[in-house]
Amino acid sequence: MSENRYINLVKTSLEVIKNSHVPLRSSKFSKKKFNQHQLLTLIILKEEIGMDYRDFTELIHILTPIKDVIGLKKVPHFTTLQKFLTRIPSITFRIILKKIIRLLHQKGDKIRITSIDATGFTSSYASHYYSKRINKMRKSFIKVSIAVDSDNLIILGWKLSKVPVHDSQHAKSLINQVQRITKCEWYTMDKGYDSENIHEYIREVIGA
Repeated sequence: MSENRYINLVKTSLEVIKNSHVPLRSSKFSKKKFNQHQLLTLIILKEEIGMDYRDFTELIHILTPIKDVIGLKKVPHFTTLQKFLTRIPSITFRIILKKIIRLLHQKGDKIRITSIDATGFTSSYASHYYSKRINKMRKSFIKVSIAVDSDNLIILGWKLSKVPVHDSQHAKSLINQVQRITKCEWYTMDKGYDSENIHEYIREVIGA
């Protein structure tokens, strides 16, 4: 790994998180071992490196420069990061995402191509085989749609639904999320979004 690259990522993440007014503590009763800025920065770094929680925390133990920049006296247990990610509000991610994108795109710059697509998940970790074996149904279906800057591979927006919906139902929401951040020249989507209503919205309303 390039140490300088990851140190720069950590420094930028800390700056963005601070400027996004994310509170250091989730409440006055929070434990004082780690603050939210440190944990959120570690999660961003983990995603960039592409490791699971357990291996990532073991790696951080030997990366003294990274620990110094984040201000870690000790490395959190991998379950601490997992639990933190389930508690943090999604609006916090939206605020931080906008700040990062605005750092990467100068004022007036346009995104060349935004790609939109969707997929589905079940909200349970149990496999279909395990659910059938214990005679217990899995939890509800979750539909996830995202918009991505195709050149820089940056997520520009997302939309969730707890019930199956047609892909096109999320399209306008995603397009509007992108437009609130910066302008885009082209939108690409697969046949699931082939609706004249969407075509007209992009051409006539958005001007892309």
